[in-house]
Amino acid sequence: ILLLVRNPKDLATSFYHFTNGVPPLPSYDTWDDFFIAFMTKRMPWGCYFEYLSKWNKYTDDENVMTITYEELKENPVLGVKNIAAFFRISLTEEELQNVVERSSFQAMKKNSQKTHGAFGDILFRKGGISDWKNLFTEDQNEKMDKAFKERVGGTKLGTKLKYEVYCKV
Repeated sequence: ILLLVRNPKDLATSFYHFTNGVPPLPSYDTWDDFFIAFMTKRMPWGCYFEYLSKWNKYTDDENVMTITYEELKENPVLGVKNIAAFFRISLTEEELQNVVERSSFQAMKKNSQKTHGAFGDILFRKGGISDWKNLFTEDQNEKMDKAFKERVGGTKLGTKLKYEVYCKV
């Protein structure tokens, strides 16, 4: 099992834009409305902190590899090498480079109309890290920090997310 996780602030930001772009999902008039729903466990797929807590139990299982979105953005070559090794797939240098190039956010966004139709614009918005800084208020930032610390801080999965690096101003 390959478990891909993302820091909760960028995940919330991304999910806010996603839910507002997909008609069957609840949409939110404001970021504030979304943030309240996110922090009070009223999301269509449940609470992200509970999701992380449940998966934390499996971080040491030999058949589970956890990787973060941020790791893949920082060093896509190493990320692909690690994933391939986990699945026991040997890649030539050329194959490795092809996977890295084709799985980059830019390449997937460019091909999103072919691969996902009109849904592609919703799935592939920015693909960056730290976009949360454009939405979070100081109060929301403090509430998220507190929730993270109480629910996943100090766990193996919480440590892997590098919250101090990606979620602090």
